[in-house]
Amino acid sequence: MELAVPRMYKALRKAGLVVNRKRVVRLMRRHGMAGRFRRRKCRTTFPGPDGYHIPDLLGRAFAPGRPDVAWCQDITYIPTREGWLYLASVLDVGSRRLLGYSMADHMRTQLVLDALAMAIAARGGDKAVAGVIAHADRGSQYTSNDYVDFCQDRKMRPSVGRTGVCWDNAVAESFWESLKRECLQGRVFATRAEARRAIFRWINWYNTTRLHSTLNHVAPLEWEQQYQQAS
Repeated sequence: MELAVPRMYKALRKAGLVVNRKRVVRLMRRHGMAGRFRRRKCRTTFPGPDGYHIPDLLGRAFAPGRPDVAWCQDITYIPTREGWLYLASVLDVGSRRLLGYSMADHMRTQLVLDALAMAIAARGGDKAVAGVIAHADRGSQYTSNDYVDFCQDRKMRPSVGRTGVCWDNAVAESFWESLKRECLQGRVFATRAEARRAIFRWINWYNTTRLHSTLNHVAPLEWEQQYQQAS
């Protein structure tokens, strides 16, 4: 907003309106007015250490089958007037349920570990997730020693797609598209806390109510309940 104030102030004065700069700032803030700008691009995927090889165990097998065969993970970012808010997600490939997520003002490895820990807790703890494929892109967070050790301690199987190939993590990419279209598009958040609240509400709606076309128009939690009853 600060960059737009001088131009707005001069335009009002030129139009013959007697107004001081402080009032312009106050009114623009009250009405959520800001100058248009090109958003900076924010990279969230950085290659991991050279020579550190993790295979792709998923191979784009994204069709729903049963829960807890594989989870997809990724990081996205949300602009706010306070700065970037980074969001890490963990989705069950079978049910498309968002099992875990984490939001912070950084995208260090701890961000993705917090999201993964939440997903593990949602499934009942470490023993319940042994053998699950933990799939992600080849970002440094998902190829770090801390991340690999975290997975191996819980007998999960780390998996990554190819660098720069978004289709290798298509479930996560589709989730981000839905979040940004249905929750974030056209909104400007004043603070990270405001963005967190909006995202939390949307996630709850997504898991419990939103009809998912891949699941034959059933919400993820309902799909899991149907699966358990059929089993």
